[in-house]
Amino acid sequence: MNIFSSLITSRKVATLSALVVIVIGCGAGIWQLNRAEQKIRLGESLSARLQMPVLNANAASLTLEQATERRILARGRFIQDAAIWLDNRPRPIPEGATGVAGQSGFYVMMPLKLDGQELVLWVNRGWAPRNNENRIDLPPVKTVSEVVTVEGVAFPHPGRVYELGKKDATQTSPRIEQNFDLGLEAQSHEWKQLPFIVRESSSSKEDGLLRNWPSPTNGVDRHYAYAFQWFALALTGFLFWLINGLMKYRRELAVNGDRG
Repeated sequence: MNIFSSLITSRKVATLSALVVIVIGCGAGIWQLNRAEQKIRLGESLSARLQMPVLNANAASLTLEQATERRILARGRFIQDAAIWLDNRPRPIPEGATGVAGQSGFYVMMPLKLDGQELVLWVNRGWAPRNNENRIDLPPVKTVSEVVTVEGVAFPHPGRVYELGKKDATQTSPRIEQNFDLGLEAQSHEWKQLPFIVRESSSSKEDGLLRNWPSPTNGVDRHYAYAFQWFALALTGFLFWLINGLMKYRRELAVNGDRG
């Protein structure tokens, strides 16, 4: 039996413990690398589709496949009373920005009744800070009553956060929700709506909202750093097992030699 086999068979508990650490470390490290790769692919896809011509939501009834990650122009009037405030959303911090503190707040989702069509388009108008002392004390957001032009990028949804239980349609006011469901909104309001949302991109409007949306690749370096830490943990677990095993093996050889 060679030394390595002896280290395994003579120290079964230590070997099992080290194996658990190695599997967890390698698995988590691979997961972090996959997350980084996913973000890179998303960024490349978004960059390519943003170079395509701008779509006009008023000119045609666009499908989700046609509109996803495309630039969209839409004219209409906001239906302010139907606004939804998506809670627990981080402040948008563009890549490379420094000195900006993280903060939790709301995404303001508001339906836009398209001009000249019996269609509604849901718009993520931007981010607003939350009052940490009073959750339902909503920040002031300016909404004009006349026809406006909205420019942004189409997505299937505004992003999801973890939520316990299944959400049902609700008409509480103000509507503060964890997540947004296009299907539920269509059932609740009984109106025709486009099968995507538009994340507004204009940052020049003085309406009290932030729209400095980060790139999908934002945080890739952090995933690489986490992956390195997990792989380092796995390597440390293996080295700890190996070094301690070799030390024990040498002590046993020395004891057996003295007895001989």
